[in-house]
Amino acid sequence: MKRHYLGEFEELVMLIVGVLADKAYGINIVEEIAQRFDRQVSLSAVHVTLYRLEDKGYLESNLGEATPIRGGRRRRVYNITAVGRAELESSQIKRAELWQLITKAGKS
Repeated sequence: MKRHYLGEFEELVMLIVGVLADKAYGINIVEEIAQRFDRQVSLSAVHVTLYRLEDKGYLESNLGEATPIRGGRRRRVYNITAVGRAELESSQIKRAELWQLITKAGKS
């Protein structure tokens, strides 16, 4: 399998999907990013990122229940796959190693 790398926004979206769990769908992700990071992102940017992460095998999705608010349409809900979780953990380890190097460099 070809190795894919996470961009900053992809990583952010994946982390938010993990936080939201079974409520991880487009508009909730946009709202969570705005609330936690004071960062405005478009719904279309989030959707494109979700599709890309699903293509990479880092996320999976399924259709939720139909809601009257959406005129009977169903939401697409996202979850992190085992491969996606491993990629997030790898990214976290690499960042921690870099932070340790910065700390060491600041002491010299």
